[in-house]
This record gives sequence, C-alpha cells and structure tokens, in this order.
Amino acid sequence: MTFLHPEFLYFMLPPLFILFGLLLTQKEAQETFFDPEVMERLRVSANTLTMKARNALFMLIGFLIIIALADPVIKEGKVDIKAKSADIMIALDISDSMLATDVYPNRLELAKQKALEFLKLAPNERIGVIAFAKNSYLVSPLSFDHEAVAFLLSKLDTTSITEQGTDFLSMLEVAAKSIKNEKKYLLLLSDGGDKKDFSKEIAYAKEHHIAVFIIAIGTKNGAPIKKKDGEFIKQNGKIILTKLNEKIADLAVETGGAYVEGVNSDADVKAILHEIEDVAIKKELKSQEIEKYIPLFYYPVGLALLLLLIATSSMSKREEVAVPSLFILGFLLFASPDANAGLLDFVDLKEAKSDYEAGEYLQAAHNYERYAKERDSSEAYYDAGNAYYKAKEYKKALQVYEKAIFGNSLKRAQKYANEGNAHAKLGSDAELQKAIKAYETSLKLHDDKNVRENLARVKQELKKRKKQKQKQKQKQQNKQQNKNNQDKNKQNNQDQKSKDQNKQKSKQKQNQQSQENKESQSQKEKEKGQSQQKQQEKQSQEKNKSQKPSEDEKKHQQQKSSQEKKDAQKEQNKSLNKQDKERLKELSKKKSKTEQMQISAVKQKMSDAEEKKWLKALSEDQNTFLYMLNNPKKKKEQTNEKPW
Repeated sequence: MTFLHPEFLYFMLPPLFILFGLLLTQKEAQETFFDPEVMERLRVSANTLTMKARNALFMLIGFLIIIALADPVIKEGKVDIKAKSADIMIALDISDSMLATDVYPNRLELAKQKALEFLKLAPNERIGVIAFAKNSYLVSPLSFDHEAVAFLLSKLDTTSITEQGTDFLSMLEVAAKSIKNEKKYLLLLSDGGDKKDFSKEIAYAKEHHIAVFIIAIGTKNGAPIKKKDGEFIKQNGKIILTKLNEKIADLAVETGGAYVEGVNSDADVKAILHEIEDVAIKKELKSQEIEKYIPLFYYPVGLALLLLLIATSSMSKREEVAVPSLFILGFLLFASPDANAGLLDFVDLKEAKSDYEAGEYLQAAHNYERYAKERDSSEAYYDAGNAYYKAKEYKKALQVYEKAIFGNSLKRAQKYANEGNAHAKLGSDAELQKAIKAYETSLKLHDDKNVRENLARVKQELKKRKKQKQKQKQKQQNKQQNKNNQDKNKQNNQDQKSKDQNKQKSKQKQNQQSQENKESQSQKEKEKGQSQQKQQEKQSQEKNKSQKPSEDEKKHQQQKSSQEKKDAQKEQNKSLNKQDKERLKELSKKKSKTEQMQISAVKQKMSDAEEKKWLKALSEDQNTFLYMLNNPKKKKEQTNEKPW
C-alpha cells in the first residue's frame, strides 16, 4: 500500500499530536477549585465515557481523516493511454461580399458563429484558423487550446486584410504549409466569391492531399453589400448584388470532401463534422503509461465516522458492552468478504462504463447486470437497462428496468420514461398503450418537456392507426355491401324476368280466352240473329195469312203483276241507248259509295243478323231504276217492323 499524497501525513500529523497531547494532559476545571477527595464524593457515577476517553476518540478520528486525505491506494498495474487527433484547419472568408445581409446578421458574423460552434463540438481535435480575401494569413496554428483559437477567431472582420477580393488558391497554399500530416482536412466558410472555374484549386488540393469541406454562407437571391457608413458598394454607378456561388461545390466534391449550405441552426455544423469524422485518419500525438490504483480512502473515513458516533453518544464504558462493540466493528471492516468484493466491483463498474462510452453496449450491459445481480444494485440495473436500450434489445431492457427500484422520485421518473421509450420502440398497439402509461407515471413523479413530447407523439401515432383501421373496416364493409347489392340486383333481375315471363304467359292466356269469348259471343249473336229472323219470318207469314183471304187469289194476282212488270221492263231496256246506260252506271257508282259509307257506319252499331235484315230492307225500298233492275219484285212495306 502506498500514499498518493503523503504530504498530508508530514504536515498535519505533528500538529494533531501536539494539540491532543495538551488536551489529554490538562486537568478538568473543577479540579482546580476542589480537592480530589471532595470531587470523588460529589461526583455521581453515570458509568459513561470520561472526558479523556472522549478526547482520545477525537484524536483517533482526526488521525484517520488525515490518513484518508493522504489517499492510500494499492497498485494494480500500468495502462498505456494514447492521444489521437485529426488536424483540421478552418478557413474564413473575410472579403467585402461577406458583409451582405441576406442572412442574419450578415454573412461574416454567421460564418464566425459556425466556426465557434465547430470548436465546441470537436473538443478533442487540433484546430487552426486561416483568414483570407485577396491574400491569406494564418490566424492561429493547430492547437488544442480552443479558447484561445475562439478568441482570435471572434476578432476577425473585413478590415483585417486591406486588399479585397477572394483568392482560394492562396488560401489552399497556406493550409498546405500549416498542416504537416500526409492527409489534410480544411473546413471552408465562404459565399464562393465570383469565380466560375475552380479547376486550378481542385488540382492543387489533389496534389497536396487536401480534402475541402464547405459550409456555404449566403442565399441564391443575394443582397447588396452595405458598408459601415451605411452606403452600398457600387460598380459603374450601379449597386452590386452578390449571390451565393454554387460552383464552389465542385471544389468540395472533387477533393473528397462535402458541401453543405448554411442554415440558422447548428445542423449544418453537425453534418459537416460527421462527414469529417467519417473520412478522417486520426494521428497519434502522444502515448503515456499511467499507473492504475485501487483506492482505499473510504476505509479510514468509515472508521472515523463510527468513532465520531461513539464519542458524541452516551455509550457505557463497561467492558461487556465495549468489547463486543469493538469486535463487531473490526469484523465489519476487516473480516467481511464483501470488502474485498467491493474493490473488484469498482473495477467492474469502470470497465462497464468504458465499454458503454466506446459503443460496446451489449458488453457494458452484461457487466452492469452481473454487478447488479451480485450486489442487488438498482443503479446497476438501471445502467444495464440503458445499455440494452442502446443496443436495441428493448425487451431485455424492460426486464432489467423492472428490477431497478428507487426511493427517489426523480430516478423513478427517469426509469419510467426510459421504459416508455422501450415500449414505443417495440411499436405494436399494445406496446404503445404501455408506453403511454409509463410516460404518464413519469410525468406524475416529475414534469419533463421531452417526456411530454414523446407522450404526445405516441398518442398521435395511436390515433393514426385507429383511423387507418376504421378506413380498412369501412372499405371491407363497402365491398361486402357492394357484393350484397350485386347479388340482390341479380336476384331482382331474375325475379323480374320470371315475372315478365309469367305476365306474358298470362297475357297470352287472356288474349286466347278473350278471342275465344269473342268468337263464342259472336257465334251466340249470330245464332240469336238467325233465330230472331226466323221468328220474324214466321210472324210475317202468319200476318200475311190473316190479312189475305186465300192463297190462290194472292198467287194469281202476283203472277199477273209480275208478268206485267217484266213486259214493261223489257220495253224500257230496248229503248235505252248506250248513253243512258253510261249515265246510269256513273249514278249507281256514286250512290253505291255513299250507301257503302252509310252501311259501314251502321255495321259498327248492329249485329250480323240486324245488318243482313237492314240491307235486305234497303234493297227492296229503292226508288231508282238501277235497283229496280236488280230486284224487280218489290215486296210490300212492313210498317210494323224496324230494321234494327
């Protein structure tokens, strides 16, 4: 065992011994006024520690504290530590075009802010600064003293170089001389100037192995250049409008670097630093062997605290109590096997932490979990859960988080917040519900902005999924409904076709029945007309019999009259010439047309039997000569009958 700071022993132990030697040898204040025998009689024995015993304990406590300050350790071995760095040079454009105000507050101030942010984000890298316009000069060489570099960088402005313009080639020459490594990395902050062809610069950068990374400052719309006196820079009487030169991107791409346009946040600086770290080859700057120790200071500190408790209490000085107490103290401090395990545990935790920082999350998680199982440590379980989460083992992380039990509300809130993140990463609806519960529990214990934002995002994701499910259900219902409607339409069409067929069949049957009924009715009417005609003929015959005295006389008279008529007719026919015959034909045609029209009108109103009867009566009752020829025998008028 050795002491890392033995000076505490040299300078603090002698004064301690002198001080407490005086305290232990002096008499109590009462002994100066009373005789010892009187004091012995007056003193009440409370069986407690005496003043000298207490002072002795305080002296021992002081001694232990000085031992702890000396830092006792046990040598464990040596560790070789190597310092590596990627040398990066920042080149800042300070020409007059950088005074344009198309970005806030202007291009130069924004570029300086980007450079200062880069210094903060790369604390382990050696960084230098070059300022350039028409000429270039080295503002700061490569250095780990970022505060000094930042101070020099903040003092740059457009008046630092009198000759204005933008010469990128001279800047590359200064960078090549300033960086001694085989591979050189240059961060350029500029608006690109007015140059359109960077072939010379690209060739020089390739020749000297310079990788150029560019953060472009400015906008494509551009802005005029305003001087300090408020006037704008003019050329030939016109105000100059300077814009971002995007051709400068060729210089970055062709030399193996990267090109990023500047934004108002630090996202562009982080992106360019990530690109540099991906391609940078870090150089070993320094290697040193460091002794590794196991610290022992907590043993004297723990013993001193215990003695302080004894000295300030009313503990009895009896041997039967004091001896067991000291035995228990010695057993706890020196005989307990956990004391040796504690030393090894410190090493395990340190290894786990180094693995975590190196990105070996699974190895760190196993180390933390092993220590937590051996020591039942909630902190170790919590750290193991974080390591599993980083390794994307979310289910394992949840199992370990459950074993971490804290009394502190802040720690519990952090644990529940991490559990919510793990549930959210698993992604299912049930896990998202569990994440919401975990976030809400965490917010009840401690209000945190990030936890509230995560809770809102998870709730929003659940709402989106519910809406998508509802849409899918609606689509399925619509499809099913369309199928049902199609089936119904098909069934309705089939039913309609069958109904139409039945209707056609019923109509055909009805038509057949109506035709049969009509035929039967017309047959019946004909039979009725014939029977009526026969009855009328019989009645007329009976009347004729009753009116005429005898049939013989009637026949005789009819023969005479018919013979006379025939003779007269013959004579008339002989006397008629051809012209009379033609006139008679025309008259008969005209008269027949009118009579046919009358007959057709009457036919629509009478039956077949009545029609025959009426035509017969009409032919007999004609006064014309043509009808007399057709029907020479004229019957007598029957005044008792009507033709319908």
